[in-house]
Amino acid sequence: MPSCSIRWLNGSPQEPALIRAGLGHLWLVTLHPFDDGNGRVARAIGDLLLARADGSAQRFYSLSAQIQRERKDYYSLLEQTQRGTLDVTEWLHWLLGALGRALDEAQCQLDVVLVKTRFWQRWAEQPMNARQVKLLNRLLDGFDGKLTTRKWAKIAKCSSDTALRDINDLLACGALRRSGAGGRSTSYEVVVE
Repeated sequence: MPSCSIRWLNGSPQEPALIRAGLGHLWLVTLHPFDDGNGRVARAIGDLLLARADGSAQRFYSLSAQIQRERKDYYSLLEQTQRGTLDVTEWLHWLLGALGRALDEAQCQLDVVLVKTRFWQRWAEQPMNARQVKLLNRLLDGFDGKLTTRKWAKIAKCSSDTALRDINDLLACGALRRSGAGGRSTSYEVVVE
């Protein structure tokens, strides 16, 4: 890696911090100084510059993870930027958008964690067996579909009678409620408040 790039990386910023992070990432990938790992190092440099911009060693979002989720667009834009006139405007626009999406994703994950934390704080004194804890966690983590007695029994690896007892205990204390139609279509949802 040329010494002028290292001086730029460690020098006093002349450009806004987010632009600097995007340029640092792009420059390393474009220079391609290593036989392998240039993308990982570029993402690490981008993350380093973002951490410096945040003024904190802790961050609750990951631009690298967002780039991985959007890697098709990422590679397409890198190629377009490197093979064109080296106008970095579109690259920076995309990268800043990806950063925004990474922040949105972090906010969603934080919301899920807070809901789950509040739920377990509320029910900390309620005695529950391992099956109940497991299934409530599944529901809190975003269970796909409707939770029925049959699904409870299958997931918890217990009989339908045991599943129904587990469910009825949670209905009685208010941690679960019935949702939708009754009869064979009865399903249950966790109560979050």
